[in-house]
Amino acid sequence: MNLASLFRQHRRWLGIGGLTLLLLLALSASVNAAQGDNGTCLGCHNNKDLSIKLASGEVLPLYVDPAVHNSSIHGMKGQTCVSCHTNISGYPHPKVTAGDRRSFQMERYTQCQTCHPQQYKDTLDSNHARALAGGNRNAAICTDCHGSHNVSDANSPRQKVSQACQKCHSTISDQYAHSVHGKALADTSNPDVPVCTDCHGAHHQEDPTTTAFRLKSPELCAKCHADEALMRKYGLSTDVFNSYVADFHGTTVELFAKQSPDQPSNKAVCVDCHGVHDIASVKGSSPEAVKANLLVTCQKCHPDATTAFPDSWVGHFAPSPKYFPLVYYVNLFYLILLPLVLGGMALFVLLDIARRILNRTRGHGSHPTGSEGA
Repeated sequence: MNLASLFRQHRRWLGIGGLTLLLLLALSASVNAAQGDNGTCLGCHNNKDLSIKLASGEVLPLYVDPAVHNSSIHGMKGQTCVSCHTNISGYPHPKVTAGDRRSFQMERYTQCQTCHPQQYKDTLDSNHARALAGGNRNAAICTDCHGSHNVSDANSPRQKVSQACQKCHSTISDQYAHSVHGKALADTSNPDVPVCTDCHGAHHQEDPTTTAFRLKSPELCAKCHADEALMRKYGLSTDVFNSYVADFHGTTVELFAKQSPDQPSNKAVCVDCHGVHDIASVKGSSPEAVKANLLVTCQKCHPDATTAFPDSWVGHFAPSPKYFPLVYYVNLFYLILLPLVLGGMALFVLLDIARRILNRTRGHGSHPTGSEGA
């Protein structure tokens, strides 16, 4: 049997085999594109003019800069396009149903939970999520803070945190930028300086307008200002939290925070005196200027306060011969007097008890001798 007759005899099976091979090759190409071949996606999406027009009339750019994606955290870790765009498995792509750009972002950002389940779960109980649930579509979602194709380390450089928050909170960001914290961050990229997320949280933000948040705000300040090693670097006192808790304001606030966190207290917390986002440094100010400013601060709650009013408060310094010497020496006097008085009284009582026991012992040990001598 020659080759021609063999071909004629089996041509049907050869045709089926060839068609199967072509289908397998096409399927393989589709799988490669869907599972890891970013080059296939970028073959079209590196076109800067690629875009679609949404129902709102907005233009949605579809261009992805390969260099930007490859240098992102996702790109460096080998994350593929379809890892996030899970609804795309080939071409043509599913029709975009979002009516405007924000709707498109809202539809896509939930995909972040696939790789970041805990962070996504935390956002569901955040101030941003509550605003979204209340109908504010401008409230931040994952991609607003982290980006989409250009995702990078959120804390490097550290200024990036405040810059992300600035997109929505520009007025507060400007106040922070001129504060003692903001200036140190901008001038030196100081890693010790608190940024927005240190006080408000990153994925789980509490509502800062609540009574509970206000009452526990001194503990936020104490995270840095009661840290001895950290404060030693900047020559700052670490007595701020303990001295605050020890005075009437702090004792009352601490009690409310633990026993009645939802009950408002009119006692001052740190931010009432120092400010919130616009905290200024007292270094470089004259004692007179500090005292005058302190009086104005006290008068917020004590409108009848006079110039002598701030003198009754020892501030955040422990009394010493240098700071508030009168208070220091009065405390020293009582520190010596009270142990002497109480110790003397205790010694007197102990000696009296010992004398009574001794007298009783002697009385029991002696016997009358009149009858025995008769």
